[in-house]
Amino acid sequence: MQRIDAHQHYWQIARGDYFWMGPHVAPIVRDVFPADLAPHLQAAGIARTVVVQAAATVAETEFMLDLADKDDSIAAVVGWVDLEADDVEATLRRLAARPKFRGIRPMLQDIDDTFDILKPKQLAALKLLPKLGLRFDALAQPRHLPVVAALADHMPDLPIVVDHAAKPFIAKGILEPWASDMAALAKRPSVVCKFSGLVTEAGPNWSVAGLKPYADHLVACFGPDRLMFGSDWPVCELAATYENWLAAAKELLAGLSPAEHDAVFGGTAARFYGIG
Repeated sequence: MQRIDAHQHYWQIARGDYFWMGPHVAPIVRDVFPADLAPHLQAAGIARTVVVQAAATVAETEFMLDLADKDDSIAAVVGWVDLEADDVEATLRRLAARPKFRGIRPMLQDIDDTFDILKPKQLAALKLLPKLGLRFDALAQPRHLPVVAALADHMPDLPIVVDHAAKPFIAKGILEPWASDMAALAKRPSVVCKFSGLVTEAGPNWSVAGLKPYADHLVACFGPDRLMFGSDWPVCELAATYENWLAAAKELLAGLSPAEHDAVFGGTAARFYGIG
C-alpha cells in the first residue's frame, strides 16, 4: 500500500502573499520546498503527499501546481479561488485542467462570518466542484461544524474533508460541543476527516495522553475508512517535529488492525483525492 501524507505545505516567502506569517510563527517563517521535506518522507516510508494552500491567492495555487509538475512526490494539490469572483468558473476550469489539481480550500477560519460559506454566491461556486471532479477542504474551527453539516446536506455530492479535525480546543481540554458536533457531522457520508493538526492545537506541552480523547472520538465517529493522516508540516513544527507527530499518531491509532492502519495512512487519502 502506498503511504500518503494527506496534508502539508510548501511556500516561498518572497512571493509575498503569506499575510498570516509573523513573529507568532517565527520557527516556520522560512522557505520550504520538496527537497526540505524529502528526508522526513523517506525516514517515514511515505511516498506521496497532498500539498495544501497557505495563501488566499490563485497565484500561490499555481506556484504549488508548478512544483507538482516537477516533483513526483506531490500527488495532489488543494488550492484556493475567490468564490465571489465573477470569473470563478473560468478559474476553476483552468485549474482543473492541471493534472494534479484536486480541490479548493477557502480559509474559513480567517472569515469572521461563521456562515459565509453558505451565502448564495459561494454555494453557486461550490456546485461547480463535483462537476469538475474537485473536492472541498474545510479549514474549519469548532464554530463551523454545524455549517459544514448544512453544506453537506445541501450538496450531498460534494466530497468534503475537515482539516485538522476542525481544530478542537485541546490545550484547554475542552471536548464539547466539538465532540457532539463532530459526531453529528460524521453522519453525513460525503464527509471525511484529516487526522492532522492535533499537536498544534495542543501546544508545545502536548502529550499523547492529552490527545487521546480527541483521537479516540475521531476513530469512533468516522472510522479508519474516513480518516486520513496528515503531518501539517511545517506548521506542526510549532509544537513537534514531523517524526514526533508521526510517532504519536501511530501510538494513538495502535488499536487499529493492519488494514485499518493502511486506510488512515494512505487508503482513505488515495480514494478521496483520486490518487493512483
